[in-house]
Formats: sequence, structure tokens, C-alpha cells
Amino acid sequence: MKKKFKKNKNLNTNQKSFFFEDYLETNKKNIFLKKNYIFQDRIYLLFFLFFSLILIFGIRIIHISLSNVNFYHSEKNSQNFSLNRRDIVDRNGELLSRSVKSYHAAINPKLIKNKNNLLIKLRIDFPELPIKKIEREIKKGKYFYLKKRISQIEKEKLWSLGEKGIIFEPFQSRIYTHANLFSHLIGQVDYDNYGVSGIEGYFDKELKDKKLIDVPLKLTLDTNIQYLISKELNNSLNIFNATGAAALLLNVENGDILSLVSLPNFNINMRSDLKDKKYINKITKGVYELGSIFKTFTLAVALDNKIITPKTKIKDIPNSIKCSKYKISDIKIFPKILSAEDILIRSSNVGTLMIARKIGEEKFKQFINETNLLKSPNLQLEEVGNPIKFNWNKCKLETVSYGHGITTTPLQATVTYGSLVNGGKIITPNLIKGKSKKSGKRLISEETSENINSILRKVVSTKEGTASLADIEGYNVGGKTGTSQNYLNKNESLNTFISVFPSQKPKFALLVMLENPKVAKDLIYNYRGIKIKGTRNEAGWNSVYVAGQIIKKIGPILAINNEDFKHHYVVEKIN
Repeated sequence: MKKKFKKNKNLNTNQKSFFFEDYLETNKKNIFLKKNYIFQDRIYLLFFLFFSLILIFGIRIIHISLSNVNFYHSEKNSQNFSLNRRDIVDRNGELLSRSVKSYHAAINPKLIKNKNNLLIKLRIDFPELPIKKIEREIKKGKYFYLKKRISQIEKEKLWSLGEKGIIFEPFQSRIYTHANLFSHLIGQVDYDNYGVSGIEGYFDKELKDKKLIDVPLKLTLDTNIQYLISKELNNSLNIFNATGAAALLLNVENGDILSLVSLPNFNINMRSDLKDKKYINKITKGVYELGSIFKTFTLAVALDNKIITPKTKIKDIPNSIKCSKYKISDIKIFPKILSAEDILIRSSNVGTLMIARKIGEEKFKQFINETNLLKSPNLQLEEVGNPIKFNWNKCKLETVSYGHGITTTPLQATVTYGSLVNGGKIITPNLIKGKSKKSGKRLISEETSENINSILRKVVSTKEGTASLADIEGYNVGGKTGTSQNYLNKNESLNTFISVFPSQKPKFALLVMLENPKVAKDLIYNYRGIKIKGTRNEAGWNSVYVAGQIIKKIGPILAINNEDFKHHYVVEKIN
């Protein structure tokens, strides 16, 4: 029997399966979620990439900003820079000379794209260059130098042209920080950095010693004092219309040179080839008759040999004396009787001659030989002079006694004064700090030295003296003047003054020398409180005046580290 099934009215024959419907809906959702995840991953990846780039660029920018980068050339920089010469400094460590990295500017024509454009740029920015010559060199197509030893400003201007054909060749150059100030002392080096003059030449081997390359060569010179003396000397050229001038400051205890100035000078950074004799070092190389400063030597020999005392009266002094065919006289009329010290104070030629005759030629010769006045100076420079040789013939003793007929360098004369006033001990001039030499030998006795100091002080402090304009309050200056003429040209003269101070116990000797000075008609002198207009042309009216101005300026600096000097200054101020 067949079973009959009842038709279910609620059954929807078009209805899909539950499971089928669930799968489709879930699949749609999964696909949407999967696409969403992929999109987000790409965003993260891009964000990470951008963040990494920003981080890299940021680090690079910070690195560049903190680095010393040379934008001017792509060569290896100063890390490979090795000094080939030591520094030169003054006694206080002030830099005087140093080797630095410099450049030559060259042109490689093969690297130039537009030659006409380069020539136009050079003509505009560097009108001083020989453009036509440069054009010919470029046409040859060979490497050539545009300009050697260019400055940093020139290098920057050339670099800014943007031409690959301009090449900068590095080399070591010697610079001198004070240009003209030490031109006669420091000297120069050539293009291969070999010393050719001055300190650079004399100590060339020591300055290139690799073991000492970091240790500066220290000189005895003082930059501040050198500047002040140079400034006053330059003023004197204008005031007295002189053709040249020189000054030397010496420590009389050990021979150290604190200052040496010779005018005219020159800029040693320019490396000019100077052949004019006016540019020689007048202190060490110049050889002169220095006149009456020799009278001090004559008196010192007489006193040391007990031939006279400072108060010994020299009687019957004539106005003139004939010696062989020569007539020797004084420019003034002096009393017929003068003490030995008065002869030096008043600077009498005839009186000095009479003292020399009492001494005799042999003793005078001995003194001259012991001083080395007739020999080349013993100093750490190659630029030194050789005094003219002479024979002790008729009248030589008489003329030498007052400084005529004998030549020497201003350096030797000042060193001899230093030996006379420091207690009588012979000293040697020195330019290197810590290298002063003490011979231990005596030139004169301590007693004679004290007498000479007392008389030199009177030359400055008394109304009869010839150096009153150097009587600067507080410094107890002593000294002696010297005025001489060129026998071949009477229009050429040399006025010299060597001062020592403080005179009770001298520490320093200062020489001031003027070449061919003229009367300073517009200068008003303060002569012992009286205003006097310039009318005379002896050393007492120009070299002495300049020395006084210098001592006013440098005295306070010298006194700082000198207790004796400060003591004398305070005592005189109180008195």
C-alpha cells in the first residue's frame, strides 16, 4: 500500500540551502577583509619607507652640519697636513712666523668648456692679470700656472667662477703675522721653504727638525716694545725729515736683544727682492763712524788704568790742536781747565784727545781689541757688517779717541756700552731666549763702571750736558751723544744717542740713530720746563729727543718685571 505524503504548505521549494547561503555571505566578508588588510599593509610599508628616508636625510644633514667640510675642492684635506717648519714666537709666546696651507692657481685647458667665457670672467674679476698672455697659454693646450701664492680671497673668487679647468695646487707657505715689524730680523724662506735670510736662514736646519716640530723657536724680542719703538722712529722720520732711522734695546746683564728696528723696513709677506742699500739692517749690517760716543771709551780706559780720576783737572786746553796735517777743534769754546768728567759731559774733542795721549796707543789698542769693535758682530744672523780695517798710523790715536777715523756697527757699540755699565763684565748679543752667554771676562773694573754710570747720568741731568732732552722723570737715564758727517758728502750726517737706565744699576741700553736729519723748525721742545723752538741739528736735539719719547712709552713695560727698576722709579718720584 502506497503511502501518501502530505504536501507541506510551509515548504518553500525555491529556498536555497542554509549552508550555501552562509558560505557565500562569509566569503564576501572575507574577501573584503583581505583586501582591507592588503591596503593597510601597503600604507604601513610606504610610511616605513618615507620615515626611513627622512631619518637617513636627517642624520646626513646633522653629520654635515657638525663636520668641517671644505666645499672649495675635492682633494684630501688638512688631516694630511704636516708642518715642515717650526713656529717662531717672541719672548712672551706671541706668534711671529708659521707655516700654513696655501694654494697656487693653475689652468688645465683640456677641462675648459668655454674658453672665451673664462677669459671674460677673468678680465672682469681679475683685471690685474695678463689676459692676453693667459689666452696664448690656453691655446697651447698645456697645463700652466694662472697665479702663484694666491690669497684666500682670491681662491674663493676663482672657485666661484665655476670652471673645472681652474686647479688649486696646495703647498705650505710661511706667513709672518706682523708683516713689516720684524722684517730685518725674522727674514724669509724661498718657494721651497728653505730659509734664505734672518732667523729663518740662520736657523734653517733647526726650524726643519721633525723632532722639535711642535716646539716653537722662542726669541728674546718683545712684540709690544718693538711696536712702540717702531712707531716713535717712524714719527721721527717725519718730524726731522730723516732718510732713515734705527734703534736697539739691549739687556746689559745678559746681552738679550728686546727690540731691533731699522727703517725703512718692508713687508716680508710680499717676498720682494730688495737691492736698495737703504733697506739693510742698519743695526747689524751698517758700518759707520759713530762720533762722540767713543769718548766714553777713552775716559773708561783712562779711569781703569788709574791714569786719571773723574775729578782730575786737565789744564791748558786749547781751542784747537794740530795733528800732522789735520786741525782738530771743538764746535764750542770751552773753559781752559776742565775735569775729566766735564770733558765727557760737555763733549770736548780736544780735551778727550789730551786724555788719549796720556793713555798711549798700546793701552788704547788693547781696549779696542777686547771689545771686538773692529770685528764682525757675533750674533745669530747672517746679515752682519765688517768694520773697515785701518792702521794705527799718525793721529789715529787722537782721532779714534773722539770717534773719527774708526768704524763699527751700532750693535757692537751698544754691546760695548752694556759691558761698561753692567759692572764691567763682557756680554755677547743674543736673539734666542735662554741662550745668553756669560763670558765671565771683565772689560773694566766694577769701580770704573760705577764712575762711568755716574758721569753718563750727568751728561743727561746737568745743564752742561748734551742730552738733557732724555731726562725723563723716574727713569734715571744716562747716556752719550754722537754726531758725525760723511767726509765724502758733507750733506750726509749721522746722529746717535746711546742711553742706559736706570743709571744707578743699569738694566737696559737703548741706541737711537737718525740718518740725515734736518732741523725740526715746527717742533717745540720742553727744555727743562722752558719751551724752545727747534733751531739746531746735533744729536742732542733729535736722537736724544726721540730716545726720550721711546723711554716714556716702554719704561712702564720694562718696569713690570724688574724690582730694581720699580724701586728706583718710586724713590725718584718721592724725592
